[in-house]
Parts: sequence; structure tokens; C-alpha cells
Amino acid sequence: MDNIEFYLFEDLGKDGDITSDALFSSEKAKARIISKEDCIVAGLEEIKNVFTKTGANTELLVKDGNHIKKKTVVANINGSARSILKAERLALNIISRMSAIATETKKLVELCKSINPNVTVAATRKTTPGFRKYEKRAVEIGGGEQHRFGLYDAVMIKDNHIKIIGSVEKAIIKAKSSVKNKIIEVEVENETDALIAAKLGINVIMLDNFAPKIAEIVSKKIRKINPNVLIEISGGVTPDNIKNYASFADRISMGYLTHSIKNIDFSLEII
Repeated sequence: MDNIEFYLFEDLGKDGDITSDALFSSEKAKARIISKEDCIVAGLEEIKNVFTKTGANTELLVKDGNHIKKKTVVANINGSARSILKAERLALNIISRMSAIATETKKLVELCKSINPNVTVAATRKTTPGFRKYEKRAVEIGGGEQHRFGLYDAVMIKDNHIKIIGSVEKAIIKAKSSVKNKIIEVEVENETDALIAAKLGINVIMLDNFAPKIAEIVSKKIRKINPNVLIEISGGVTPDNIKNYASFADRISMGYLTHSIKNIDFSLEII
């Protein structure tokens, strides 16, 4: 069972759409999906997959990543009434959430790149369980960076690791001796630990919950020691203050992109 099949089962269970099954047999229907807001659309391939699995056909009228206006028809759907209605809510949930994430990401990416063309805006692992794949893809559609997908694809030494092992230095030395061919990143909460990490030559230093002015000063000191290290800003970054970090950061990661976004409103109308 793939993700879409799992989501459909969540809605349909073993008994299916008992309302539509009670009312319809082989009646055919046509529908269209309409945006009720201006947005960057995302999730079109996913909703096409949803309708395919229920037996309906989908004609996509725009592409993921397009900027669309309110009242834009993004897809036409045709098939049996039952095949359309059983997929309706799942398809709308997916496109609404993915488009919201892509839209907000695009806005913040453009803001940051107007200040520093080389900075990237990244997602975090603060995602909806079971839906990370799609939320991360929506960030990419909006021009952002997926960052680490899971615990398995990069070493990320965080505050709790450091508390257990005893120090930033011990954690980095042990990680470098234990893990090969993986990015090693450390999260630091003060200048002292940041400079220790810089001297130990890791790939990424994340400045966590640093005020912008302090983060800029520490970033300059890090680059004097290790000009090749990637400096990431995270923690406490919001749409209101992100621009204050953009001039000196290499990457700005935000849980906000996937945990605090208000969905874009889409509707499915039978025609």
C-alpha cells in the first residue's frame, strides 16, 4: 500500500463511500477543481494520482509551481460520480496544503534572495507524520530546500546529544570517527561552541536561536576560522525577522514552513 492508497483507506475504510454508493450506480459526472485564492499551486501530480486510484480521469490545466489567480480552474475531472466523490476530500486536502507551503516558501525565498542571492530557505523535520514527502516537495516547488529528510541521511548533533555526551567537541570528534560519507552538522547555542565546531572542520554549523546581530558577528568569526563551512540559521525565525538573517547566512531553516501554514482554499465543483 503506497501513501495515496493509505490516505484513501483512511477515508474509505472497508465499507467505502457509503453515501455515494447508496445514491449512485454507474452515473457519469464531470468536475473541476478551482482555486479560491491567488497562490503558487502545488500537488497537481498527487491529486491526479488520487483520482486515478479511484477510477477517474484528470486533465491538469496548469503546472506545479505556476502562480495562479483566484478562480483559476486547475484541473478537470471526469468519470463515474462515485469515483470522483470518493476522491474529492483527499485531493482537496493535498492540493490545499501543498499549495499553501509552496506559496509561503516562494514569498520568503524571494524576500531573502533580494538581499542575498546565494542564501537558501529550507524546511525542517517539523512535518505532519505520514505527509513529510509531500510537504518537503511543496517547499521545493516554492523554490526552497528540503534539507534533511530523516534521521538517516545526515548527522545532526543537537543540544540533547551534547548534554548526554558532555561537550560539542566530544560529540563532533566521535561523530567524525564513526560516520563516513555523510554531512555532519552541529547545532550550537553560543559563540564558544560555534568556534569550537569551526576549528574541528565539520560541514555545517547551525546557529540556533541567535539574535540577528549576534549571529552576524559569530558568522564572521566562524568564517575566519573555516571559510568553507556552511552557516545555517534556525530557531525563532519568522516571516517578520527572516530578512535580518539573509545577508550573512548560507541557509535559513524554518519549521514554520510546514507546521504553521494556513491552507489555500480550493473547491471541487460538479459541472
